[in-house]
Amino acid sequence: MKPTLLVLAAGMGSRYGGVKQIDSVGRNNECLLDYATYDAKKCGFGNVVYIIRKDIEKDFRERLFDRVAKNFDAKYVFQTPEALLSQEQIALSSNRKKPWGTIHALLCAKNELKNPYAVINADDYYGRDAFQTLGNYLSSVSNDSTEHAMVGYVLGNTMSRSGSVSRGVCTEKNGYLESIVENLKIYYEGEKIISLIDDKKIEMTGKEWVSMNLFGFTPAALEQFESYWENFIKNNASSEKAEALLPVAAGELIANKKGSIKMFTSKENWFGMTYPEDRAIVKDEIAKKIDSGYYPEQLWEKA
Repeated sequence: MKPTLLVLAAGMGSRYGGVKQIDSVGRNNECLLDYATYDAKKCGFGNVVYIIRKDIEKDFRERLFDRVAKNFDAKYVFQTPEALLSQEQIALSSNRKKPWGTIHALLCAKNELKNPYAVINADDYYGRDAFQTLGNYLSSVSNDSTEHAMVGYVLGNTMSRSGSVSRGVCTEKNGYLESIVENLKIYYEGEKIISLIDDKKIEMTGKEWVSMNLFGFTPAALEQFESYWENFIKNNASSEKAEALLPVAAGELIANKKGSIKMFTSKENWFGMTYPEDRAIVKDEIAKKIDSGYYPEQLWEKA
């Protein structure tokens, strides 16, 4: 049973200033997502499901999906503001512009999650080793297993010089995730790495393990995620900014003893498309990987 790759690609790109999910970074107009999907296919994943917004469907198909679908089993589903909300909650949230967050996105794709699945962001580069690690693990677990997985990265390898980043800071015990705390604003102050929590500056070492939303779950986790979502929307239906976040739900899954999360780690240097200035860095990094033979210049056989 081959695992599924689930891609969170419905974000607004507010800090980036555009639809970064489908901005070209390769030599033949490939997006960062082309490379993630290619790596997952190479590492034993059987299919990919992209979660997108309806308003980007045409561009998404033209600039990514139609190309991928010629080479891999691919689908996409929509994350809409009204999905999973009652009529009363829809009325309360009428002023909201932002998507409801990564747990809401994941649950919008629930009907496609029949096998164990890995979750990734659309705008992050994770490295092939991480897909190999999760692909191997997810191929070995049953659908009803409550032992899930994640790949953690070293904080210092995941920072951006262009501005602040949001990271889930992890504590690990005996190879398992013990807790995960979402730090919404981590940034460089000179050479120091600072996390701003409740207006207090906390200096980080840069060696902390952090989540980059690279998780592996079985379908058994969906019940816990639905419970988390129901509690969240009950308390936040009128909020214009609150988001139901995957790392928070993963932390609750552990705290409520509804499952465990095996923690794999990667020493790879992250790069991603958080800010407009990051695109040139990403293009350069991809070019180096093509020149070294890591990726072919023409990524997909059928373009």
